[in-house]
Amino acid sequence: MVDRDDIKSSYVLAGYDYWLGKQRMLADPDMLPARRDLDPLMEVPRLAPRMMLKDVQQDPLDFRYRLVGTALRRHMAQDWTGQWLSEIPFQRAGSTVWQNNHLVTLQRAPLLARPPYVGPHKEFLYVESIILPLADNGQTVDMLMFFVDFIGNRNVT
Repeated sequence: MVDRDDIKSSYVLAGYDYWLGKQRMLADPDMLPARRDLDPLMEVPRLAPRMMLKDVQQDPLDFRYRLVGTALRRHMAQDWTGQWLSEIPFQRAGSTVWQNNHLVTLQRAPLLARPPYVGPHKEFLYVESIILPLADNGQTVDMLMFFVDFIGNRNVT
């Protein structure tokens, strides 16, 4: 499990707490929340612009950008909505992005990630994100939910 004290961003921490609250509401502690269990637009609207969803395809393994929040699109090199990681040269299998997504899918557990920032804004040093597993059947990860913040010389988000 992620140590809450390791999270620097208030947005990332709030997103993690939101997911934890949903997970704790499930009857079985080994179950994962499903996408249908979460409604961030209504329940935590301030986080929606910093949220991302990726579909998980199991065989062959791949990840597709389903939703990219407006604050994230503003700071990314391009809008990848609808694209598979396997189609993006620096996000394919073997990349840090791919490995982090794969790890959460395999372990069925959240991951705090701080990859270097790649995008148009030179003031950002890295990205802080929490990657959260979702499972329609409670077991097999079929979607990943992210809450993301950009950390720089000054925290301009």
